[in-house]
Amino acid sequence: MAARKAASPVSLPALVAPEAASSDDLWVFGYGSLMWRPGFEHVERQRAILHGFHRALCILSYNHRGTREKPGLVLGLDRGGACHGIAYRVAAENVAATRAYLTEREQISMVYRERFHPLRLQDGRRVTAIAYTVDRDHVQYSGALSREQQLFHVRQGVGKSGANPDYVLSTHAHLVEMGVHDALLDWMAKELKSTAHG
Repeated sequence: MAARKAASPVSLPALVAPEAASSDDLWVFGYGSLMWRPGFEHVERQRAILHGFHRALCILSYNHRGTREKPGLVLGLDRGGACHGIAYRVAAENVAATRAYLTEREQISMVYRERFHPLRLQDGRRVTAIAYTVDRDHVQYSGALSREQQLFHVRQGVGKSGANPDYVLSTHAHLVEMGVHDALLDWMAKELKSTAHG
């Protein structure tokens, strides 16, 4: 079996959608913290669905929501299914700054593949957006952990962006607000809340 890639912060050349020009606006797809804390200027926000990938707690967090000694667990887009999230349209003049911000935020260890994917917006439009899918060969890809193993990592995780349970609960609350049912996050939110109030 081939060894997984080390989590080294190397630079990656910009990936440009074939149909996009530098003068075009940019769409960004959020499915986790980008839904409730985008951190960049945008001129439009729409519910959207991405086919071919699903939301999964499948990335060990050594930085934002955990440490190497006590890894947390954060979301990635893994193969199969579909994912409801939020699409943001960034004005052309802010695209370069937004790309730089997203690279700094999301690509600390290069566990994500930054790619352009087709989305269907809630109003029926189809657009192409940046989305961060997980690199299954990366050392931080957690694979198929049981629910209990995932909960263990979430409970213990604290990183530079805060406590891992807060990340999961905020994502879950936003999905509930959108009317999106996620069985794993529904269960995990219930477990985390019962622990907090137990």
